[in-house]
Amino acid sequence: METNCYLYSNGKKECIVIDPGGSELQIVSSINMLKMIPSGIALTHGHFDHTASAGKLKDFYGKEGIDIPIAIHKADKNFLGKKSAKTNRETLKDLGLNDPEEFVDFFSGLPEPDVVLKEGDTIFNTDLVVLETPGHTKGSICLYSEKDSLVFSGDSLFFMSIGRTDLPGGDEKTLLDVIRSKILTLPPETRVFPGHGLDTTVEREIKGNPFFRLPH
Repeated sequence: METNCYLYSNGKKECIVIDPGGSELQIVSSINMLKMIPSGIALTHGHFDHTASAGKLKDFYGKEGIDIPIAIHKADKNFLGKKSAKTNRETLKDLGLNDPEEFVDFFSGLPEPDVVLKEGDTIFNTDLVVLETPGHTKGSICLYSEKDSLVFSGDSLFFMSIGRTDLPGGDEKTLLDVIRSKILTLPPETRVFPGHGLDTTVEREIKGNPFFRLPH
């Protein structure tokens, strides 16, 4: 589903994995190529196109004696663990899919979260700070590094667009308000790395995003 998965490091040998929704083998290959060891998995929200490989990665590295905790916001924790099947099926039903079972492999076996996040938390051994940005889901978050001048925006803010708000927990007014107050107030040169599509900058979105374009 063309979800962006990111590896983030503060220049150490460890990295964190953000939104592993695709092939765990491809993610492992990228980590190995960088000669790094993952120290955790951070999920910007609970939709299965961002979480599908989280359990598989945890199991893969667990066999090598490396514990990788999984972190998600408290409002989206039902997308993982014992309630994951019910929560994800409800989301698929709202998408109008007649046979959600064809997607069951994407969300079956998802473990319970190890870390439950809230506003202001830092992510594992990095300087990434949690910004609560509900609207796409109730527990959507962005991850901001002031030092590196970047933000991982999940499915909240895209290049010249915003995340959809027609699924369970979505609310367009809430999403627009939090983007204005928490993302577009970041320094204009801040790079924005979204959950899908091209990266952008805060300045570019302020000037060009049709949802926020300022009058000249």
